Amino acid sequence: MSKIRIFELAEELQVPAETLVEALRDLKLNITNPMSMVDTQVASVIREVIIKQKKRRPVDTAPAVNAAPAVVVPETSSPLEAVPMPPTDVRPAPAPGNKKPADNKPGTRQQADRPRDKRRAEPAANIVNRKLASHGRPQRSGGSSAPSGANLTPTALVSIESAVTVGEFAKLTGRSVGDIITKLMHLGVMATINQQLDFDTLGVLAAELNIKLEIKLPPTVDAATAIDDDPAESLKHRYPVVTVMGHVDHGKTSLLDCIRRTNVTASEAGGITQHIGAYQVDVGEEKIVFLDTPGHEAFTQMRARGAKVTDIAILVVAADDGVMPQTIEALNHAKAANVPIIVAVNKMDKHNADPDRIKQQLTEYGLVTEEWGGDTIFVGVSALQRRGIDDLLASVLTVAEVLELKANPDRPAKGIVIEAHVDKGKGPIATLLIQKGTLNVGDIVVAGGAYGRVRAMVSDKGKRLKKAPPSTPLELHGLSMAPQAGDEFVVVKDDKLARSMAEKAAELRKLELQRPVRNVTLDDFFKQVQAGQTKSLNLIIKGDVQGSVEALKPAVEKLCNQEVDVKVIHTGVGPVNESDIMLAKASSAIIIGFNVRAEVNARKAAEQEQVDLRFYRIIYEVIDDINAALKGMLAPVFKEVVLGQAEVRVVFRVTGSGVIAGCMVTEGKITRQANARLLRGGVIIHEGRIGSLKRFKDDAKEVATGYECGIGLDNYDDLKESDVIEAFVKELVLPS
Repeated sequence: MSKIRIFELAEELQVPAETLVEALRDLKLNITNPMSMVDTQVASVIREVIIKQKKRRPVDTAPAVNAAPAVVVPETSSPLEAVPMPPTDVRPAPAPGNKKPADNKPGTRQQADRPRDKRRAEPAANIVNRKLASHGRPQRSGGSSAPSGANLTPTALVSIESAVTVGEFAKLTGRSVGDIITKLMHLGVMATINQQLDFDTLGVLAAELNIKLEIKLPPTVDAATAIDDDPAESLKHRYPVVTVMGHVDHGKTSLLDCIRRTNVTASEAGGITQHIGAYQVDVGEEKIVFLDTPGHEAFTQMRARGAKVTDIAILVVAADDGVMPQTIEALNHAKAANVPIIVAVNKMDKHNADPDRIKQQLTEYGLVTEEWGGDTIFVGVSALQRRGIDDLLASVLTVAEVLELKANPDRPAKGIVIEAHVDKGKGPIATLLIQKGTLNVGDIVVAGGAYGRVRAMVSDKGKRLKKAPPSTPLELHGLSMAPQAGDEFVVVKDDKLARSMAEKAAELRKLELQRPVRNVTLDDFFKQVQAGQTKSLNLIIKGDVQGSVEALKPAVEKLCNQEVDVKVIHTGVGPVNESDIMLAKASSAIIIGFNVRAEVNARKAAEQEQVDLRFYRIIYEVIDDINAALKGMLAPVFKEVVLGQAEVRVVFRVTGSGVIAGCMVTEGKITRQANARLLRGGVIIHEGRIGSLKRFKDDAKEVATGYECGIGLDNYDDLKESDVIEAFVKELVLPS
């Protein structure tokens, strides 16, 4: 059977080839690029669909004589009066001789009058998105091509508050699912009973069915704060917010304890911070807000959710230990967030303290002290002897003065949830940081899926507050549930609006979990550059030894060109961990693993967050792939699909079979004849194939999680207890 290439078909039909490829891919056809081929029967169906859509395309002439039934959207009260509503006085004049259209309810307006950029975002990944129709959306136009039902008054009114599935829409309209799917097929949309329809598709479908569609959009926190610029004259000075970061046991909490002059460390298990605390410290006439984080992971997790909390970061380094792996991680997390860094060299009271060595070590990571011509402030402190604390606080205020931090206190409060928990006696309690406005007792607050009236506000010193201006940390009582760290909170007018916004936020969050979030990948990076969506390729490099990392970093950084800047935002030695995944998500970075693998939890997190993980064993393959991605010429690659892992519990030698590893399958499954990788401490020791797989004395095709088995590797005998055997297969993936 003869075939035709997609780009030839696109030229024939006069539609963009990429649009045609995306549409066919949505229809579950195995189409990867414009060079793909389809047989003539499929091509005939495609021609028929696109020709029908072109006939439905609106013509730039006078308003149609036969107007389609209106899709009306009731006005919803906005919690901020500053949000302007689009004009509603531009309407097509009714043609003479037609029946009078149904009167819209008061406070409603035509959907066509709403600006495109104000349309609500699609709430789920499998919402039907008419790719073919985006080139020419099937809209009802006047003239002879309109169906005879178009000049009839709508026979029914259907109200919806969110995107609905095909089955739900059929129930609302009293039609069969088959009728709805048939109508959608005529419109060029292939949908199943459980797929969701966006508002555009619902509007066209309602017109086809001669139904008046009413869309009610409850406001959300994002919509309430969409236009949130305060006039310059209303801005007043606010206090800086500082995050203390650094390696474990380098004295972060002890330093903060010294600053606050209270004993927090003694009450915490093992002297390690158990939760995020927010504290306000008086420094003369000024104040500084400190966030004491349990490592930089929480800092980055909030940033990954879009929460910009910190103004300044204090990097704590022990003078006797020097720069440690977690120090570098914290430094890179702060640099990725574009936060000014002040280095506090702690434990200066020890006899082996060497601050100059720390200054030298940190110059390798771009932090050069002012003494050596740089712009980073280094302060020597001793939390134990309370030395250098005043100098550190003065340095914070100096940096804050340069930043010119301001906020408007005379407006409804808005800010970020730092942490939240449920107390058995007091109910949900949230630690908030006010960023704008003033929060008062009695205000109605919405924070993510939680809402409620402020019953009480308690400061970090345990005092009850009646009002809280910007840069005030506090504990809030009165919410319906515990919100998530990083949620934005906002004050609204009444309980009804707060409940509606919270329910909508909870619904969107549920849909967000179902939507596969796609971060930047090497496969689609060139497209994003061409579309102007990015100008920087951020990389995280993890290697088996420091020498490999030091060789790979400058090699990839040299690949930048006039259009794209290649940045290595973090490097490290050892397997890829969850902290790397969070940093990659927050910074839109790609992770390069050189001769290492990812931890189990990190791999699961990468799949959930859609972070691009790439593993290599040859340095030139890394350079070639990145270079090809910058030019949009990435070749087809074999994607590794991990089947499972088994831990070696015992090793024994069998006559005639060699060394056999007695294993417990800890994740997934192990299959016979699969590719295998031997890991020792997260580092790749050997890569080959599984030669034999037995369950007791019998050969097995596969062994699932929780079962014991014997595994033999082809032509390899150096197996040890606690090694991990990872089974995987390779699938050919063409770049999109």
